[in-house]
Amino acid sequence: MVKSIPEMVPHIAFGGDYNPEQWDEEVWLEDAKLMQEAGVNLVSVAIFSWSMIERNEDQFDFSWLDRVISILHDHGIGISLATATASPPAWLSKKYPDILAVQPNGVPYQPGSRQHYSPNSKRFRNSVEKLVKKMAERYGNHPALKMWHVNNEYACHLAECYSDESLEAFRKWLRDKYETIDELNKSWGTAFWSQRYNEWDEIQFPVNLPTFYNPSQKLDYKRFMNDSIFDLYLLEKNILREMTPDIPIFTNFMYEFKPLNYFQWAKELDLVTWDSYPDPREGKPYRHAMHHDLMRSLKNGQPFYLMEQVTSHVNWRDINLTKGPGEMRLWSYSNVARGGDGVMYFQWRQGRAGAEKFHGAMVPHSNNPESRTYQEVKQLGNELKKLDDLVGATTDAEVAIIFEWENWWAVEHEGKPHNKLSYLDQVYQYYKVLFEQNIAVDFVHPEQDVSKYKVVIAPMLYLMTDKTADNLQSYTSAGGNLIVTFFSGIADENDHIHLGGYPAPIRKLLGITVEEFAPMADEQSNMIISNGQEHRTTHWADIIQLEGAKAAAYFKDDWYHSKPAVTVNNFGKGRAFYIGTNPEEAYLNNFIHGLLEELKISSPMQVPNNVEVTERKTKDQSFIFILNHNRTEVTINLDKTYFNCLESKDVSETVTVPGTDLVILRSDIKS
Repeated sequence: MVKSIPEMVPHIAFGGDYNPEQWDEEVWLEDAKLMQEAGVNLVSVAIFSWSMIERNEDQFDFSWLDRVISILHDHGIGISLATATASPPAWLSKKYPDILAVQPNGVPYQPGSRQHYSPNSKRFRNSVEKLVKKMAERYGNHPALKMWHVNNEYACHLAECYSDESLEAFRKWLRDKYETIDELNKSWGTAFWSQRYNEWDEIQFPVNLPTFYNPSQKLDYKRFMNDSIFDLYLLEKNILREMTPDIPIFTNFMYEFKPLNYFQWAKELDLVTWDSYPDPREGKPYRHAMHHDLMRSLKNGQPFYLMEQVTSHVNWRDINLTKGPGEMRLWSYSNVARGGDGVMYFQWRQGRAGAEKFHGAMVPHSNNPESRTYQEVKQLGNELKKLDDLVGATTDAEVAIIFEWENWWAVEHEGKPHNKLSYLDQVYQYYKVLFEQNIAVDFVHPEQDVSKYKVVIAPMLYLMTDKTADNLQSYTSAGGNLIVTFFSGIADENDHIHLGGYPAPIRKLLGITVEEFAPMADEQSNMIISNGQEHRTTHWADIIQLEGAKAAAYFKDDWYHSKPAVTVNNFGKGRAFYIGTNPEEAYLNNFIHGLLEELKISSPMQVPNNVEVTERKTKDQSFIFILNHNRTEVTINLDKTYFNCLESKDVSETVTVPGTDLVILRSDIKS
């Protein structure tokens, strides 16, 4: 039986990627001592070590890795051991060029970087299987092993492959899904433009076309590539589970990552981990806060690990700004505040060579233990030792936002009424309002049970299955408050239009019909009027006919002036709101704040602007995080006496939080 993460690492995990193969052996002991001093308790090892472990086909050398793991274990540092499959060695590509992924133009990628493999290459999969078995045999019973890190950032650089083997696999995937060619033709709508297929081998990739591709085919290709890469992960996971049944297994996810359906993937991870690199130019990182909440939500609130972040600056932006004093620590605690039980970095020691040599690290090029970077790392690592009681704590949210990867793919395919719409931007728009008001948010799959939430928001849910429509109706009928935004409920899972008036699957739920769309040009805008107030709106207008709903806001201008822009419909014991345009933030603030106030949904604590507040709970304790993103200190009134976790003392009446700093307040939960 798989051991729980708190059982394997009963602390907030702290550490980072460690690449000892890039350094002489005499550095390893120095590293272990510095890690110990900094409070490091977990490191990821061997992520890019395939060429060092398997020097040539079937010629394995584990001696150096044995010594590294032994040194770390002797210093009390646990291992998140990677399977080393993230980048195939040059000898493998030379001997078996069919492992290489192929570009849309038919040209294979080449070794010399990373992630150049095809997930559908049988030869590559055989090589992966052999290596993973060797790793599990060698280290599966090592006392330092805490978890398996499979591959690394799947599909980060290469999410599509157009090799012959991938085409063969695509056709098989389609046969398995549709069973008959007639069913495929029906699902793809191939009567359009004479696209009908008679045989499976007539089907090609949706590339190199003279004009628009078939959107149903493109959607299936996205699904196929997600499944191909997922199956490659499962190949490794299943080997590890069989050989080391009690060791947790994961792979690391990424920020704003579109190609992979993480709700699907998370079911096969024992721990959700992800890599976050906020740009200091963003200011308050609400976008990354959203992804912390998303990662926490992928396994129904189970705490996650932040597997990568940077101490100072990255190397891959146009200008790589450095995090100022205190920012790395503050943003690390924002991760913990939103459900993170791990604070990890890329990487431990800043590289001397290679493409990432200017990427920051826990130990900078100076190798100076007195450097600002290392001192901040050391401060944070030793502070986190005070938070053992927090491990496993969860977040209670009364508001949920529906998020769906296949919808993301479909809504941003070409041929839409407005081809500059961003699904993520629509999600951010609603999340930001809740973030600014310090309201906890979960993210949910559209077919997931949402009965526990007082409010559910569905931004631009263009792709809607019958099951999703039934789920939303059941939720609202039972007393829920549903907010649906424009361009939702338009197409089914095959990207075929739901006929019968937009949005057909939920017309009765919303009490409206959208007669037509009126997209706005970049320079265009309109105003909506609500309760005597006017607010600017852009991008889109739905021409709405009321069918039982009431108008809550009207358009002011253009040919659709006086038409409803926002509606509300009583449905069963609940209400369904529809926002048929893209209103400015001020309107959404007022609209959502009014709803939250009515439903008595509030922040854990009242705080000034630009101060982030979250709460995590165990069975008998509450932890309130107050993170001050201002440069100046703030003072906050307290309703009772709390224990200040980082300063190890009681506080009452007020607490002062310096600029770019935080406090964590603990209190008992009375039964």
